[in-house]
Amino acid sequence: MSSNQYEAVIGIETHIQLKTKSKIFCADATNFEASDNENASAISAGMPGTLPVLNKEVVEMAIRTGLALNCHIRKDSVFSRKNYFYPDLPKGYQISQYDKPICENGFVEIWLNGKHQKVSITRAHLEEDAGKSTHFGDYTLINLNRAGVPLLEVVSGPDMHTAQEAAEYGRTIRQIVRYLDVCDGNLEEGSLRCDVNISVRKKGQQTLGTKVEIKNINSFRFIEKAVEYEFERQVDAVESGQKIIQETRLYDPDKNRTFSMRTKEDAEDYRYFPDPDLLPVILTDEKISSHKKNLPEMPSVKMQRFMSQLELGESDALFLTSEKNIADYFENVFLESNNAKSSANWVTTELMRELNSRNVKIEDSPVEAKRLGQLIQLIDKKTISGKIAKTLLIEMWTNSKGPEEIAKEKNLTALNDSSQVEKIVQQVIDDNPDQAAEYRSGKTKIIGFFVGAVMKASRGQAQPDLVNQLLLEKLKGP
Repeated sequence: MSSNQYEAVIGIETHIQLKTKSKIFCADATNFEASDNENASAISAGMPGTLPVLNKEVVEMAIRTGLALNCHIRKDSVFSRKNYFYPDLPKGYQISQYDKPICENGFVEIWLNGKHQKVSITRAHLEEDAGKSTHFGDYTLINLNRAGVPLLEVVSGPDMHTAQEAAEYGRTIRQIVRYLDVCDGNLEEGSLRCDVNISVRKKGQQTLGTKVEIKNINSFRFIEKAVEYEFERQVDAVESGQKIIQETRLYDPDKNRTFSMRTKEDAEDYRYFPDPDLLPVILTDEKISSHKKNLPEMPSVKMQRFMSQLELGESDALFLTSEKNIADYFENVFLESNNAKSSANWVTTELMRELNSRNVKIEDSPVEAKRLGQLIQLIDKKTISGKIAKTLLIEMWTNSKGPEEIAKEKNLTALNDSSQVEKIVQQVIDDNPDQAAEYRSGKTKIIGFFVGAVMKASRGQAQPDLVNQLLLEKLKGP
């Protein structure tokens, strides 16, 4: 039986490292670049007699994230102990939330193939991270710098069915938390990690198959690859009469396959119970409302606004809202230029080309948004041509003056005097009689040759509209 007769059922658990300077239950630092065990006090090391104290900022960030994910924020959430034994978990349990998470029953909208698709959020709960084990043959080294780092685990519903949906969901979650500035979203450093749950069933079937968890995937491309591989693996297993077991697997990107890590525990295996050292988190309606009022405009809403109010195309709106810094820069360019489409074109093409070639982030661009907006204004006023504007953009990279001042200093202002441009046009036609004859014989596409020649002769300063007008007039002759 073909795999086309099966569908995948996918849910994702996203671990978001909250962007606090200290850990969730103690004052230990959270900086990634610290040397091994530099950020490990007696509390991080799980020493007897130490007590956790909840970091207020962690709760604030969780509320904001939950609201952005359209979740209900619980007024009373509880921390529990999740008991399991592993060398990098020194207490023998992880402090997490179980039956009363701080956020629940939300959703996000992903944009895929030109359509919005809603994915439910079952819950988002706070917990502490474990440490890190590094294995060297017959011995293991433990680094407790990550132990106690605050995490918000966002659990989606089993609403996705393709590898592309799963990857786009991951990108959307990352985009949201970066807009909120609650997480840097650095997948390489583990600031955002995805565990993918996948099962297979025949199309049309309602019951779920046995799910398999693929742990700690650190890129969205790998999410796609891992899901594609695991789907085919499970279909092959079912078709050959094998039983899918509930387990945790790891994805090997070099071999493009998943392999078994351990059998998957159920909730009862962790023996959850409320942590006796931590009081319930009690929130008021006023606290939740104040956070809701101060949320920034979310990327999906901003994208729709760019398309409906500024009349931008889908691809431009998608790119410009992909990162908050890009969206902010574009809006500041537009405020200065008052030309949304030109602002979008210059940001997405000319500016991004220069930024990428120099490996510079847009927030560090030496060409500020206001100056780029002024450059676009000069084009719209026909003070400079588009070609000259590209030259000016390069000049502005190392020159802090305004574009109009630079253009005057470099003698790069547009040539608007029709009598001067007419002389250049006539000279180009006189120098190319064979091409002029071709045009007059009906081969009108050769007009592009003349436009290019005139622009070259005028050092790019002649206004293209005027050049085209004069060429059409002059080339009508015998």
